[in-house]
Amino acid sequence: FLILHYGRQSVPAEIAVKVFGKNEPTFRAAVLTIVRTHYGDEHALAEQFSKQGAYLSLSVTVLAASREQIDAMYKDLTAHDDILMVL
Repeated sequence: FLILHYGRQSVPAEIAVKVFGKNEPTFRAAVLTIVRTHYGDEHALAEQFSKQGAYLSLSVTVLAASREQIDAMYKDLTAHDDILMVL
């Protein structure tokens, strides 16, 4: 997905990724753990709750050094059970 979507993006580049899940502490912790694994503390995070508060959208912005780094984070995010969708 990221290869197609960001196929013409040159790196290093600032990349924003939206991650969706249930509004539970395990979801937020999972996203932050995965992002920190690939980018350390060098990221920006914004969050938005659904109208009923049952779901949470996290927008993570990182400075990607390579296509491989982007793809590795995307793979880890999509593989996690607490994460419902990654855009």
